[in-house]
Amino acid sequence: MIITMVGLASPRMDAGFSILAQLVAEPITDPVAIFLTILAIMLVAPLLVERLRLPGIIGLILAGVLVGPHGLGILERDNSIVLLGTVGLLFLMFLGGLETSLDDLKRNVDKPIIFGLATFSIPMILGTGMMLALGYGFWTAVLVASCLASHTLVALPVVTKLGIMRHPASIATLGGTLITNVLALLVLAVVVKADQGDLTLGFWLFLIPSLVIYTFAVLWGVPRLGRWFFRKFGHDEGAEFTFVLAALFVASYLASLIAIEPIVGAFLAGIAITQIIPRLSPLMNRVQFIGNTLFVPIFLISVGMLVDPLILVREPQSLLFAAILVLTELVSKFLAAWGPARWFGWRFPSAMVMFGLSMAQAASTLAAITIAFDIGLVDELVVNATIMMILVSCVLSPWVVARWGTQVQSQSVELPQADEKPSVSLTSTTLGKRILVPVANPSTEDNLLQLAIILTKRVNGTLLPLHVLPDRNQTITVADKTHQRRLLDAAETIAHAATIPVEPIGRIDDSIEWGILRTIQERDADLLICGWKGYSTYQENFFGGVLDTIVRSASIPLMISRFPRPIQNTEQVLLAITGQQANLGQVTRTLTQGKRTRFFILHQRCVCPEPAPSAGIGHPIRL
Repeated sequence: MIITMVGLASPRMDAGFSILAQLVAEPITDPVAIFLTILAIMLVAPLLVERLRLPGIIGLILAGVLVGPHGLGILERDNSIVLLGTVGLLFLMFLGGLETSLDDLKRNVDKPIIFGLATFSIPMILGTGMMLALGYGFWTAVLVASCLASHTLVALPVVTKLGIMRHPASIATLGGTLITNVLALLVLAVVVKADQGDLTLGFWLFLIPSLVIYTFAVLWGVPRLGRWFFRKFGHDEGAEFTFVLAALFVASYLASLIAIEPIVGAFLAGIAITQIIPRLSPLMNRVQFIGNTLFVPIFLISVGMLVDPLILVREPQSLLFAAILVLTELVSKFLAAWGPARWFGWRFPSAMVMFGLSMAQAASTLAAITIAFDIGLVDELVVNATIMMILVSCVLSPWVVARWGTQVQSQSVELPQADEKPSVSLTSTTLGKRILVPVANPSTEDNLLQLAIILTKRVNGTLLPLHVLPDRNQTITVADKTHQRRLLDAAETIAHAATIPVEPIGRIDDSIEWGILRTIQERDADLLICGWKGYSTYQENFFGGVLDTIVRSASIPLMISRFPRPIQNTEQVLLAITGQQANLGQVTRTLTQGKRTRFFILHQRCVCPEPAPSAGIGHPIRL
């Protein structure tokens, strides 16, 4: 929805309007200069604010106020800013959906529902009573109260930075956001129809079934379409990224067709996509990077550009009304967070995180109040007070989350995965600090590296791609070295795309297997991941192959893997293990994080007498 705020100040106020704006004669119109200004704000504003020990996103909002049409007038909130801001808002809700596991919601379905109903009903009751007490009509009171009930997750980047996205309080708030925003937008649709005299049975017969069908289509259809697409075109990273963006905007657009705000579709699209993309994969990293680095900051700047800080000077009575509105919003949202948190048995910091996340008012509130102003339900006084509420809530929200989120962070325990069984590990060694991955075949290299990246990223480890050229009393040709360099360059590119530290290793050795074994010792690797073609030749069965030598002689855990399809399309995993394994629970939890993957574990125990210890016994894990 494109929103343009015009003509809210009376002519007698225009004479003294915006002293600061006179410093700039004309807003910047050159596209390159506009984008350069936005990038400068994105770079400088968070750094300056963080020096004051405030969240960086507050700096983006305040910078938007300063450079916007109600400040210095450097930038005009034209269609290009509205477009980029809308994309940023959709990305913000999409990223929230990506961080929300459908399994987590299923296991904790009661908490998001309870909080969602509370954070909708309490502001509705208090807001309606407040507006009626001030002399406004019933439908006006209900519409303004629905603006208090909805909220925008402006502080979501703070939650992500603190690493508490999967804390129960965060999950309850994300799920509750979906419920309260849908209900608030339904109230808006009902009020508009009632004002126009079109609130008929046909309206309800269309809206409710279409909403149910739409939700099912997104949560059921997008994962299946995604698996088919990745299976057919999984080799093209650009196509994968484009598919994710297409799923986001198609779901958002379809939501608008059934009179639902596009942010609801973006959130559902995120929940659907997270079922088919591993949480720690390079593709997920690219989506989160482009959203958090570019589009979400532009949205925050555009929110700041909506605010007119001189309203209080031009409209003194707006100060009193804005104070009442802000107080009602803050009290209602606090009660809606504190009550359920006490009911759930959570501590006060968790309640404050829920309160901080759910207090911010931005796009949905502005959309509702603008529609109400256009149809004459509210006056300029209400609009100006609402904009001031947006400013106060958007500044307080990230500060509250940052202030109390650090205490939640110290208490945070990640939710268990569905049907998670106790680990059968015999050691608590953390795998993935330094993972060695021999690469030899370009067609299988990508899956091996993707698996290694998923394990490495969880513990902030280092990836060690290795290619060994065997020296069998033969000259190593230039073509062999070129091929080795090409494989290692490809591995390094994949690792850098996932922001993983990487140390590519190219070496010449007596044989491939002994080159791998010596590299393990020289580079202090703690896990070895090797590929397997799926069968053994007669020669390998009789004399033994490379893997046989490595299994017998490796001094670290060994994971032997074979992927018949791209790793993101893997739905079932057969994990064959021996009696001595290194933290199997960690491996299964990491590989299934954010994906609905079924594990079949084959545990083989040897009942024969143990052989005498040799120079390191490998522990193979076939994946």
